[in-house]
Amino acid sequence: MTALSIGKGIRLDTPEDLEATLRQIGATRYHSLHPFHRLLHGGKLGKGQVQAWALNRYYYQSTIPLKDAVVISRFRDRAIRMEWRHRIEDHDGYPDSEGGIERWLKLTEGLGLDTAYVESTEGILPATRFAVEAYVHFCRDRTPLEAIASSLTELFAPSIHEERIAGMLKHYDFVNPDIMSYFSRRLTQAPRDANFALDFVRKNARTQAEREAVCNALIFKTNVLWVQLDALYHAYVEGHIPPGAFVPKTS
Repeated sequence: MTALSIGKGIRLDTPEDLEATLRQIGATRYHSLHPFHRLLHGGKLGKGQVQAWALNRYYYQSTIPLKDAVVISRFRDRAIRMEWRHRIEDHDGYPDSEGGIERWLKLTEGLGLDTAYVESTEGILPATRFAVEAYVHFCRDRTPLEAIASSLTELFAPSIHEERIAGMLKHYDFVNPDIMSYFSRRLTQAPRDANFALDFVRKNARTQAEREAVCNALIFKTNVLWVQLDALYHAYVEGHIPPGAFVPKTS
């Protein structure tokens, strides 16, 4: 895993030091800074490229409940399991209420993708699959503290959701508010989740080594998100689509 690289010999003596460092990681490493997102939000992509992004991102979104189930399995503390459980419900939904996965499928359907094809994940990029599965393995194999810390990218999610909603509605005539409902719902869900995780790591990372591990977990997660965009850029902006991956229709 990537070593802590935000300052040689940095001291993390207090919870306040830890939080400040985590926020600095987000400010310098969050995937909102990636060139692909700037193209996406600025209206610089064609419909097929937007489809490719939504298709690949579906694999990440649909795997989040699996990741969260793994996190729950790491804790004997019932209160933590109960708190974390709502994340699964947020994505999977309830029998009479849609969740985030259904809202994401509403996006892909609105973009003109066949739902069965999206759910099959047959057309996703190899790097997407590898990165997402690495995230699940991280939460399974690292400490419970690191598993929770890896979710702290949610601290920075609301700003990218706001930018995405505004930018895509402004620039793409094939996008409407209804198919963007996933992002509008996350504007309230993500801060709630992030606040719990941040409070948890502040209280439970008590040593320099534990606080470094928390920071490294967040760096790992930003890498998971970043590499997915690297793959999208390489395939659908530079034009190097790997065998078996989704190929946008040409108009």
